[in-house]
Amino acid sequence: MNFLLSIELSASGLNVQKKRMEIIAENLANIETTKTESGLPYRRKLIVVTPKDMGDDFQDILDMKIKGVKVENIVEDRTPFKRVYNPGHPDADKDGYVYKPNVDLIVENTNMLMARRAFEANIGAIKVTRQMILKALEIGR
Repeated sequence: MNFLLSIELSASGLNVQKKRMEIIAENLANIETTKTESGLPYRRKLIVVTPKDMGDDFQDILDMKIKGVKVENIVEDRTPFKRVYNPGHPDADKDGYVYKPNVDLIVENTNMLMARRAFEANIGAIKVTRQMILKALEIGR
């Protein structure tokens, strides 16, 4: 077993989950932002995760070995904005409606919890790999 590859896989998972939590935090911070530089409400952001390139090792390509994951892109969620009646709001249209971001607090909290659990699972995998390395070194004594 390649211990370093195992740690590399878990480390790539940690990096992806860290970025995912950062994007979720940005979404939550802008949950009430009704106007951005573009003049529109804030749009929820999502990350696109893909496997890392397998490289040029022919055996890895044949075995379809994944070398980890990476954040490919950050995209905006194209779901429609929420339309709320609030005629006193400075960003209300002529009919008194305000367009609010397409960010849902419950969805974002759930996604944050899932990202946290995945982060913890990757840390656990690194700890188990470390223990296996130490046991292997003890056998060699």
